[in-house]
Amino acid sequence: MKRSILSKTIAGALLLTGVFTAFAGFASDNAAGKISITNVSYDPTRELYEQYNKLFRAYWLREKGQEVEITQSHGGSGKQARGVIEGNEADVVTLALEGDVDEIRKAGLIDAGWVKEFDKNSAPYTSTIVFLVRKGNPRNLKDWDDIIKPGVEIITPDPKSSGGARWNFLAAWAFSDRKNGGNEEKNKEFLKALFANVTVLDSGARGSTTTFVENGQGDVLLAWENEAFLSQKEHPGDFEIVTPSLSILAQPSVAVVDVYARKHGTEEAAKAYLRYLYSDEAQRLEGRNYYRPSNPNILREFKDAFNLDVKLVNIDDEFGGWDAAQAKFFADGAIFDEIYRRR
Repeated sequence: MKRSILSKTIAGALLLTGVFTAFAGFASDNAAGKISITNVSYDPTRELYEQYNKLFRAYWLREKGQEVEITQSHGGSGKQARGVIEGNEADVVTLALEGDVDEIRKAGLIDAGWVKEFDKNSAPYTSTIVFLVRKGNPRNLKDWDDIIKPGVEIITPDPKSSGGARWNFLAAWAFSDRKNGGNEEKNKEFLKALFANVTVLDSGARGSTTTFVENGQGDVLLAWENEAFLSQKEHPGDFEIVTPSLSILAQPSVAVVDVYARKHGTEEAAKAYLRYLYSDEAQRLEGRNYYRPSNPNILREFKDAFNLDVKLVNIDDEFGGWDAAQAKFFADGAIFDEIYRRR
């Protein structure tokens, strides 16, 4: 009996020692400065964040003596938001538009007031919508009026899954609205004509770029400005960028996914990861990747690259914000469904 008790005592001591050893190992990992965060982003930002992650890792190591591993995920912005809601445990999201981030807030994963957590309404860089055409612009496409003419083949992503596609749609609507004096029925006919010319409706902006650039389909790609510049860089001499007379201020949004960051113990690093996007070093990196820096002084450094005189409408003044735009144009049964079903 005494031997049995002694054996149990020794076994318990060994088990307790194992627990303390495991805890000590975990503490040692933290002390060594290892942390991992996941950034769920939209289609065209792959190259930007591959470069930015290197900047941030070096910055965080200097500041905190802590190594950080960053995992990237990319796809259509709306699809990416749904993935986070359904359990893709992102620490941060860097999506194509405020509305997609706010869907995650509505699901209870992001704290209220996220838009004001970082500068410029949590949009560290902006973009706009342009036309990418083939060298020489053989169809002479100069403005939105030109691309709705019969026979013009348009490539654009699907507004149901792509944030860029929704910016495309709203830019075209704003142009029509001015041309037609606010006549909503004429605006619908304008967009109906535009989508009648769409030959491929990919799920995301990068897929549409591949369809147009790599697969040679279509006369014009409705593109993020940064995607159009990147296509020119990768295929010199093959494409031209046409800036229409009116476009839209596209404001990709960033946010900490608070519930998951708290769960992972990454809140401090996640917030710093997004805040550092506003640093001078990161702003210049964004400019070199053809995103418009939110810092106006640094944006002016890129005045030879960007058309800073283009007339841009914005989502709040033109459409009453993303909640109103989503409900009117992109919800099930809303205007996009109405015009696209009538093709």
